[in-house]
Amino acid sequence: MKRILIGLFVLAAAGIALADDAPVHVGDVAPGFSLPYATRDSIFREPLTLASLVGKSNIVLAFYPADWSGGCTREVCMMRDNFAALGSVNADVVGLSGDYEFSHHEWAKALNLPFRLAADHDHAIAKKYGSFNEASGHDRRTVFVVDKQGKVAYLDMAYSPRDSVSFGKLQMALKGLK
Repeated sequence: MKRILIGLFVLAAAGIALADDAPVHVGDVAPGFSLPYATRDSIFREPLTLASLVGKSNIVLAFYPADWSGGCTREVCMMRDNFAALGSVNADVVGLSGDYEFSHHEWAKALNLPFRLAADHDHAIAKKYGSFNEASGHDRRTVFVVDKQGKVAYLDMAYSPRDSVSFGKLQMALKGLK
């Protein structure tokens, strides 16, 4: 019991939210957004909205701290390298961070990312999803799946790019959706 309490304290001190602390839970309607975004090909003038994506496929919302950092590069490269596999389970990926769309465009171009990167400058959307870390001023590395009905179908409040475990859990969750 003591080890469990110490572990929970360490997670809290590190700024890692537990799923029960998230403002959204599996089954909740996903908070909407309208954000500037970029791809490897362009920076778009029209904002990306969650409403425009719902109903077409399951949507993976991958919050991450910052473009160009090592952990974030590993995370998006794993999604890039498995993009076809995600597509085969009817999933669309959107990365979100506080970086500007200009940085997103250059980073997506440098890494040849086949998905959109949304710019949540003031972290308003990350806060709605419980993904913002006040202490660091950056988004936490979290992943949400929004199903075709616009509801949160899966969440991982401690997504890790260190190995394929978190990604494997994401794939299993997506395979379970229609």
